[in-house]
Amino acid sequence: MIGGNFPLPLLNLTSHNTFTGTLSSALFNIPSLTLIDLKDNELTHVFEFGNSSSPSRLERLLLGHNHFRGPIPISISKLVSVRELDLSYFNTGMSVDFGIFSQLKELMDLDLSYLNTTGTVDLSILFSHLKSLSKLDLSGQHVSTSKMGSNSSLPPHLDRLQLLGCGITKFPKFVQNLQHLSDLDLSNNNIKGRVPKWIWKLPRLMNLNLSNNSFTRLQRSSNDVPVQDILMLDLSSNAFQGPLVIPPVTTEAMLVSKNNFTGKIPRSICRHRFLNVLDLSNNNFTGSIPRCLRNLNEYLSVLNLRYNQLSGNIPEIFTNATELTSLDLSHNRFVGTLPRSLKDCPVLEVLNVGSNKIDDAFPFWLSSLPKLKVMVLRNNRFKGLLHRPRHSFGYPNLQIIDIANNHFTGNLPSYYFAEWNMTTNKDFKGFRYIGDGGSYYHDSMVLISKGVEMKLERIFTLLTAIDFSGNKLQGMIPESVGLLKDLIVLNLSSNVFTGNIPSSLANLTELESLDLSHNKLSGHIPPALGGLTSISNITVSHNQLVGPIPQSTQFQTQSASSFEGNLGLCGLPLSEKCGDNVEKEQSQVLGSEEEEDEGILSWTAAAIGLAPGIILGLTIEYILNIPKTRWFMNTAERFRSF
Repeated sequence: MIGGNFPLPLLNLTSHNTFTGTLSSALFNIPSLTLIDLKDNELTHVFEFGNSSSPSRLERLLLGHNHFRGPIPISISKLVSVRELDLSYFNTGMSVDFGIFSQLKELMDLDLSYLNTTGTVDLSILFSHLKSLSKLDLSGQHVSTSKMGSNSSLPPHLDRLQLLGCGITKFPKFVQNLQHLSDLDLSNNNIKGRVPKWIWKLPRLMNLNLSNNSFTRLQRSSNDVPVQDILMLDLSSNAFQGPLVIPPVTTEAMLVSKNNFTGKIPRSICRHRFLNVLDLSNNNFTGSIPRCLRNLNEYLSVLNLRYNQLSGNIPEIFTNATELTSLDLSHNRFVGTLPRSLKDCPVLEVLNVGSNKIDDAFPFWLSSLPKLKVMVLRNNRFKGLLHRPRHSFGYPNLQIIDIANNHFTGNLPSYYFAEWNMTTNKDFKGFRYIGDGGSYYHDSMVLISKGVEMKLERIFTLLTAIDFSGNKLQGMIPESVGLLKDLIVLNLSSNVFTGNIPSSLANLTELESLDLSHNKLSGHIPPALGGLTSISNITVSHNQLVGPIPQSTQFQTQSASSFEGNLGLCGLPLSEKCGDNVEKEQSQVLGSEEEEDEGILSWTAAAIGLAPGIILGLTIEYILNIPKTRWFMNTAERFRSF
């Protein structure tokens, strides 16, 4: 039971305080209490709202995002003065009598999202009693609108209606009578057909989210008066076809990804000078990028054109793009070189031009961008060296670099990774993602593990990864890689690296995925790598390695394919057995390698003055329908504890 002395009349214990136990009913008998805010905690037990005969003065009760189970107490009907009520994520596990809210005549803001109820919410009942409602969130409930006719009694001042994931199959007609509506979310339903043209006549509509439905067409006519103040339009993940629908010029965020829009990107979009987010990804747009998009540079923060059929050179349109944080042009048919105007994007965080036909050298000229965190150049025709003699690597905040499947050549100097500054801020609470500054759009990307594509729907700010695979890099893998103390993903496969596997890799104690396959590496697998307790994916196949595979759980649980193509390797999980003295030899080699690593890396770090550190956390979605790779799942689980 929660106890102690709290400031009254306001009780605010919100957001990740991890309070547990039962919420005392005595709390609701305090006559002066007007606010109880206990959302985002771990309260679990069913509670009551007290038995006081005197009317409650409580005006705001915020209990969402806890672990409550069981029925919502009927005594909630006694809170007759409450204006804001949040019971979201209350795990009822049963049918809810929504009539218990009918006595709350003063209620203005009601959040009953994701109650895990077995029943259906009849909107006509709620609306007939709660005339003061201005905000209603029933997301995740099964909502019935069948009794809601165009003349139904409605809350006259309802301005925010959120019905995402409510099993709705038809566009609710009563919405056209909500003249104060500013925010409408009907996403994640199964509404088919056309978006009605009257939606554009709602005089105060600002945010419209129709994503993840089955809409095929927007109804518009020459007599329609479009909404003048609309800020956000999300039509993504539907079945829209034909030319791009152009929103009102006041629009700040336009998201139409995952449809079947065709033709060229219309130049008329360039008149929308207030656009902050423009996401046209996953459609069938053709032609080149309109040069007039430079007109949007004053406000444009996100430009996503990935997965289309755009072609030609990427134009020099980024001069003075002072607000651009994310640029994704991947999976198109662009040729030529990277536009040098990208160096004029001082707040750019994400650059993804992967899977095109860009023919250029490594963009060292971008290395001074102070906020660049993610750079993806994979599957292009980039070529040349990855280092400049007598120059540092630069890129002061880079966390993810993916240059796989290009034509980079040459050796990596022994000090190569000592120049890197792949550090992240570990001082955080909860999950944070790149692009969290705004709510309209979130960056995503693909990582490769054992040849399997995995899509990160959002990029965790503490994710760090290096993928140099599929190039023509040669020579020895630099020992300085061991300075990247907390690196999680390292893929150097399909190159021409020779020499031994660096024993300094044993210093990467947070490493979870290591792929060195398809090179010409020789010698033993360093026994010290057996001490990497976080690693879940190890692949060293198709090299020239010899000797025993380290006898540790992390190595023994790998499949035999992770070590195949090395005729001299022995020990589990391979069928080839080793000699009797293997364990003794491994122990002797381990001691000598640790001493050697300490000397090399201490000297390098002292000379360069670096102490990089990286931590990973991620949320993933599989592109391929295959079993989940263990290293990804272990990582996601580990970071739930933060």
